[in-house]
Amino acid sequence: MQLSKITKMLALATAGAASLTAGNIFAQEIQGGAGVKVVEMSKSLLPVSQAMLDGASKDSKNWLHSNGDYNQTRFYPATQINSGNVAKLKPAFIFQTAVVDSMETAPIVVNGVMFVTTAFNHVYALDAVTGQEYWHYKHKMGDTTTFCCGPNNKGVAVEGDRVFMGTLDGKLIALDAKTGKLLWSTEIADPEKGYSETMAPTVVDGKVLIGTNGGEYGIRGFVKAFDSATGKLVWTFNTVPEKGHEGVWATKDATGRDMHRDIAAEKAQFAKNPDFYQTLGGGVWMTPAIDRATKTVFFVVGNPSPDLYGAERPGDNLYTDSLVAVNLDTGAYKWHYQYIAHDVWDLDAVSPPILVDVKDKSGKMIPGVIHGGKTGHVYVHDRRDGSLIRFSEAMVPQENMWTLPTATGARMLPGANGGVEWSPMAFNPGTRFSYAVNLHQPMTYHVEESKYPNGKLWLGGAFKNAVGEEQWGNVTAVDIDTGKIAWQAKTEQPMIGGALATAGNLVFAGEGNGLFKAYDAKTGKMLWQFQCGAGVNAPPVSYMVNGRQYIAVAAGGNSQLNFKRGNSVMVFALDERAK
Repeated sequence: MQLSKITKMLALATAGAASLTAGNIFAQEIQGGAGVKVVEMSKSLLPVSQAMLDGASKDSKNWLHSNGDYNQTRFYPATQINSGNVAKLKPAFIFQTAVVDSMETAPIVVNGVMFVTTAFNHVYALDAVTGQEYWHYKHKMGDTTTFCCGPNNKGVAVEGDRVFMGTLDGKLIALDAKTGKLLWSTEIADPEKGYSETMAPTVVDGKVLIGTNGGEYGIRGFVKAFDSATGKLVWTFNTVPEKGHEGVWATKDATGRDMHRDIAAEKAQFAKNPDFYQTLGGGVWMTPAIDRATKTVFFVVGNPSPDLYGAERPGDNLYTDSLVAVNLDTGAYKWHYQYIAHDVWDLDAVSPPILVDVKDKSGKMIPGVIHGGKTGHVYVHDRRDGSLIRFSEAMVPQENMWTLPTATGARMLPGANGGVEWSPMAFNPGTRFSYAVNLHQPMTYHVEESKYPNGKLWLGGAFKNAVGEEQWGNVTAVDIDTGKIAWQAKTEQPMIGGALATAGNLVFAGEGNGLFKAYDAKTGKMLWQFQCGAGVNAPPVSYMVNGRQYIAVAAGGNSQLNFKRGNSVMVFALDERAK
């Protein structure tokens, strides 16, 4: 799960409640109703081909995936904005949406057209140079939405002439990229049972891949693939298997530390009732990575349900808190690696995996996959079988690791927010550093007996911010070939949102106090900052139009950490004289 009890933003929202921000004008804006000016879509918007999606890592013109490319490196290959001139970065335009609420969107840019989303599932198509609005779609929410961590949406996926979005009421929809017209809608899962969608999907080979939220409500997690043309289901991979979810009864975490499990008691409980797989949780919060050569999908799986009361779910609780690989064509299981078995601290795996070549233990370069954990470690794996090669030095304080929750509260660090929360890391192939944004938020863990509440919130206790203790964040560069921390830049507030690395020797990241900053990728020196007026808690992107490079980021705050709300997409570029 992604949040503490104190900062948790839960809602049982109706469609009426979700529409309080702007009434019925949105349908008019799409359809060209009375009194509404319709702006013709840019003729430069062309269909997005599979070849374009495959070549995104070398495409400095566009930003076609929420995390840059199928490898999810969040690395932009052009150098017009660089460490030597970034101090001259200025706002190019500011676009204000109609929804003042948390923003976690990563803008998608196709041939000078930008697609952004907001809370409550609005989508905007904009001119990526001027911010002029082409169309605005507002999803008609169903009668029930059940979600945690705010009414967020992390962005769309694009393919052909279609834009795809998951919704809070458990649907996947396809829109016409030129008009915003709804093309099809399909239910992913039942929101009455606690399912919702906030992740940005990905599209590959005519399939839209998307996971699910709901690990706080006793759902059974999954990744599903849908036909991009029709919305029909192609395959499902359940992140909790019907048989074998008890695992191997592991007693140590990925770093070799004892987790203080009472294996005998768990086995006795499991013998009484092994059939709880349908309510074991295991949501998939963030976009999967795709290895095109081996046709493999990589994703990380969230916490088990209930979060803190482990007696209700004996065993390792596979595949929660795991990195998982499945077949792209069929969804068939390939391998998994579990970081924390039988998690009772809510330190689940949420930050999206990154596919890069890594050095193995002998120094040989091999295909790898890395993940930034809420534990504060960057984990480096062999992509072929999932085996762990190394883990990084801790990026945040660790104290009393794996102290069990108690009725009165037990203090352990990291707290339930991480470490690296859902925030996507970035990777620079030149420095060989991964860049992570981290939270330090001390907490105490409280446990209480709790039975399945039929799709309602199911924590089995609470995590509470430690009274009087300082909270802060950092941006951390880790050498993935050694696990050593290369540099850290401390921030006054916990960090959540994500990082962008560029070939211009820069790392961009935003903070809850409204500051958006650029750092030297090699040293961590802060080179530029801008006050955006609301929390910058979304992943930045970069693109180029007519030979001019832009940096874009959403500034809408964050429900999870209660950072100041806003409704702006901020876009920056160099003064023409500074290029």
